[in-house]
Amino acid sequence: MSPVADRTLGPGRTATYRHPWLVRVTHWVNALCIAVLVMSGLQILKAHPHLYWGLASTFADPWVSFPDIPGWATLPSWRDLALGRRWHFFFAWLFVLNGALYLVWVVLSGRVRRVLEPTREDFAGLGRSLGEHARLRFPEGEAARRYNVIQKLSYLTVLLGLLPLMLATGLAMSPAMNAALPGLLELLGGRQSARTLHFLSAAGLVLFTVVHVLLVLLSGPANHLRAMITGWYVIREPTREDES
Repeated sequence: MSPVADRTLGPGRTATYRHPWLVRVTHWVNALCIAVLVMSGLQILKAHPHLYWGLASTFADPWVSFPDIPGWATLPSWRDLALGRRWHFFFAWLFVLNGALYLVWVVLSGRVRRVLEPTREDFAGLGRSLGEHARLRFPEGEAARRYNVIQKLSYLTVLLGLLPLMLATGLAMSPAMNAALPGLLELLGGRQSARTLHFLSAAGLVLFTVVHVLLVLLSGPANHLRAMITGWYVIREPTREDES
């Protein structure tokens, strides 16, 4: 995965350089942005906790309604739509710029092809990978040097699906963008459809983040955290007991 030479740490333990500095920096900026965007987004949703489809709000018949959102889950914690929108817009653009930097770098550096692009062998082993995840068995040895097929498909779904949809729907709710790109709102089915799709794409990103953090905790949080801070990930060779 990396041109940097491995480091032998001892019997059965090798450190490999998994995450270049740009990956680590953009990862932590993303983590901050997602936290602020979710909490400020809940502040915005709290002002009108209903979702609709189409051009306008059908107040008597919402598609879905939400209960009152507690203050600890919003930013700011008190009811302030204007301040919540300012937080949301600032960190939304930071999120976009950070993501664009990462996307340009992974394409130009060839990391998409080397690290993220699933191979024919990956797809052939999809069933096995699903079974191993279901049993909470995580890769060791040489298999731990690369992302498995589920990781690759998940990252590509977020990069090429959820994030572009979230950006497009966010822009479609802006009156300035409606004037500049009127066809975007029509393509998404109207302002309320754009708002609902924005919520659903954000919910998908939150679900991905929760599963991602849960798997990190289950598969060795210290190793993953060290790798995302220093770049170095420790690989443990499987023992006979592990293979039995």
